[in-house]
Amino acid sequence: MKTILITGGAGFIGSGFAHYIYDKHPDYKIIVADALTYAGSVENFPVPIWKEHNERFEFWYGNVVNGELMDTLVSQCDYVVHFAAESHVTRSIYDNSQFFQTDVIGTQMVANSVCKYKERVRRFIHISSSEVYGTALTPEMSEDHPLNPMTPYAAAKAGADRLVYSYCQTYAIPAVIVRPFNNYGPRQHLEKAIPRFVTSVVLGEEIRVHGDGGMSRDFVHVEDNCEAIDMILHAPADKVTGEVFNVGTGQHRTIISIAEEIITRMNGDKSILTFADERPGQVSRHTADISKIGKLLGWKPKIGWQEGLEMTIKWYMENEDWWRKRLWLRDIPIVRADGKREFH
Repeated sequence: MKTILITGGAGFIGSGFAHYIYDKHPDYKIIVADALTYAGSVENFPVPIWKEHNERFEFWYGNVVNGELMDTLVSQCDYVVHFAAESHVTRSIYDNSQFFQTDVIGTQMVANSVCKYKERVRRFIHISSSEVYGTALTPEMSEDHPLNPMTPYAAAKAGADRLVYSYCQTYAIPAVIVRPFNNYGPRQHLEKAIPRFVTSVVLGEEIRVHGDGGMSRDFVHVEDNCEAIDMILHAPADKVTGEVFNVGTGQHRTIISIAEEIITRMNGDKSILTFADERPGQVSRHTADISKIGKLLGWKPKIGWQEGLEMTIKWYMENEDWWRKRLWLRDIPIVRADGKREFH
């Protein structure tokens, strides 16, 4: 039985990947390490750990900045997939110190452990972010697009991204960097746009859009992202080691169009759509160039936007007990450069 460590496996994408591996690879043992911050929950795991022991799934409550813990876990594993990070752009404006601690120092601790046990670890996948690119300078953003992070979150992810690359070059660790574009799907925290819009319609509350809503993003369903990571995990080493891969769809949508589509699909009242000041450090557009992963590994997204959005709305409609407990965390206070305090 092969063993895979998933850091941040109680969060949105990390738990999605835990579900994916648990279902697709019955010969794998999964170890999840997670600090269970506000964005993580044991409810997100593929098995109910509070009910009974499962030899295929093991949870360790702890932080990736704990080097001794990372050594203990990495030493047991054939694969390491590192999701653990503070990940909300607006929250990084409000309180950025934890972002650099977790995203950069935490990544260093995991990379150090991989370096120490690289004779055991077959592959180390670091989950970066499209936010490292900043605003698109080209119609589609390839892996060679300049890194121009525009927020503390993006800067922390860019630091971790380049740290992993440097370890690959200096210490020859078997690392691959994945830059997912905007993921959506089940178990995503309400601080993110799509679940916030969906739950606002359910509650009959206003949907608040920053600026004029014209900023656009490339949204990829979390299941497609997990499949891409799985393909990278099992690809021949000479194809992927030391490489960077975008994971997206190659299509972008404006935030205002998404809000309007969700209201229409859910038969909501269009009067709930409101507008707020533009978020500081806002990125105007992200659109992925996914030709590299398509050419090298044959990956392309399978879940279309209409299908994916319908699946996501259905999940939130059927899992109100899950998200109602998280309502109080949707709004973040920030102080703008001019000293104005507001909620985003």
